[in-house]
Amino acid sequence: MPAAPPEVVDAGAYQHAVTRFREQGIALPTFAQLADPSTIPLSRMAALADVDRNAADPLNLWRVHWHNHLLLARPGMTPVPDHLVLPSSLTGVAAPIVLLLGNRFPLIGAHKVLAAYACLAPQIVTGQFDPTWQRAVWPSTGNYARGGVAISRLMGCRGIAVLPENMSRARFAWLDAWVTDPSDIIRTPGSESNVREIYEACDALAEDPANVVFNQFSQFANHLVHYQATGQAAARVVDSLPPGSRLAAFVAATGSAGTVAAGDYLKQRYGSLTVAVEALECPTMLYNGFGEHNIQGIGDKHIPLIHNVTANDVAVAVSDRSTDALDVLFNTGKGADFLVHHAGVAPSVVAELGNLGLSSICNLLASIKLAKRLRLGPNDVVLTVATDGAAMYDAERAARVATDDEWDPAAVFDQHLAGVTDDHLLELSAIDRDRIFNLGYFTWVEQRGVSLADFEARRDQAFWRDLRGLPAQWDEMIDEFNGRTGLSAES
Repeated sequence: MPAAPPEVVDAGAYQHAVTRFREQGIALPTFAQLADPSTIPLSRMAALADVDRNAADPLNLWRVHWHNHLLLARPGMTPVPDHLVLPSSLTGVAAPIVLLLGNRFPLIGAHKVLAAYACLAPQIVTGQFDPTWQRAVWPSTGNYARGGVAISRLMGCRGIAVLPENMSRARFAWLDAWVTDPSDIIRTPGSESNVREIYEACDALAEDPANVVFNQFSQFANHLVHYQATGQAAARVVDSLPPGSRLAAFVAATGSAGTVAAGDYLKQRYGSLTVAVEALECPTMLYNGFGEHNIQGIGDKHIPLIHNVTANDVAVAVSDRSTDALDVLFNTGKGADFLVHHAGVAPSVVAELGNLGLSSICNLLASIKLAKRLRLGPNDVVLTVATDGAAMYDAERAARVATDDEWDPAAVFDQHLAGVTDDHLLELSAIDRDRIFNLGYFTWVEQRGVSLADFEARRDQAFWRDLRGLPAQWDEMIDEFNGRTGLSAES
């Protein structure tokens, strides 16, 4: 558990990293620069002009933020992150539902690349990871593993992806193209809910000192980068909305519980609610439940160590039957035709729905549930995140359509959008928060060896406030590291 200020723990590993980064021309952005890319030196931005956003080029580390344009015709950064405001004709609620668009991130088209950078960079500049001989192991249910492999390659080291074998074909196709050796993709049994099997595979890998596991579920850098960078990006979107708009809530599927940390930032700034989302087929927070589901990106059956549970206000569950059905509605010609000509959704809105992958649709549905429960009005904004886009699930969608080519878009719309209710939603009391928090004991204390004192410390909000000084300390070390490589902005 983080406590003391960060320091270099292995001078040899640190010097190896300095030499490797100098030789390969790798300069590291600070957490503050990724939270506010307008502070990135102009020389860095100019160098990006001719670099493909998806190339294995270390310059793309400077694009790991929320302010990228998607279209190549609009190079550079946007001061307000790209986002989508969904109208009531689609959502059925008066409250605007706003989604931050994660497919603007480079390399993997998903925001998990931000978490991967945040977890590896501090280990580099503190000498806890030697890129010249150690391998970075990235346990995930998909996008974090891809982000980790990408960041590893950009930082001149080898990355290993550990993820369930039943994840989307597009994830594995991407990994096949990016790993240095096919053995660097480790397929564990099961699907989205099989996180324990991922842990067990990582335990076996960790027996070799050459393998360093970057567990997103327990790496507090994951929480902190979303508190800072995603929180500030979300605030810029909120502040850009029409006068009179009020942020009512931030909604995020828990997964590793990194993204939901942005809710802590927004609550502090706007007094908004923080809403944690899970799959109805595996309702761990709501009902201490378990099961399998297909909302890829929100692995569960446990409470992550970095989940600030006692700051959450609402827990809500969404069925994968709805996310699967709406994925087809949003991304087929038949579905688009119905939405425009029968549901009255503007063609410009329908054209943007491809920005929403399965977990993004899950966040949308949870936002609708919340708006209905709280009877939110047209000035009450519900903000959420589209973690990745629909392209990640093309093969699976095509298979669903092929097996049900007579599906009825009107029935899908009526059941899974117009018919959304506020069921499986719990406004959390202090007792509810403690119950959910306590579930983490069985994973982290009994199975993973976290001390009871360290586990319990997280119940108090003072613990999380104390963490927030770490990114500034890491940034000082990043600046020092860049200076030693000769790649600082001033050099």
